Amino acid sequence: MGRETIRRGKSRLHFVLITRDLSDNSREEMLKTFRHYPVVQHYTAADLEAHFALKGTKVIGFKKSALAQSIYAELKPHRINNTFYGGFK
Repeated sequence: MGRETIRRGKSRLHFVLITRDLSDNSREEMLKTFRHYPVVQHYTAADLEAHFALKGTKVIGFKKSALAQSIYAELKPHRINNTFYGGFK
């Protein structure tokens, strides 16, 4: 979690989840920064807090793993970028 932490760990990312209540400027920044990774937009910061106790979190990076693959498969319809990279589409 946290934008800087996610940026530093880009090589280990499977995909990035951003919330629907992320500002337009931040959304564009995330799309530009992570243009080579799938970016999905779903949920709100309140949803993440209620379900995962992640207060104020609007951006989450998922490291490559079987769990991340499963989560991404469910969220794929909410993908907002169309870049083909590393086998993701």
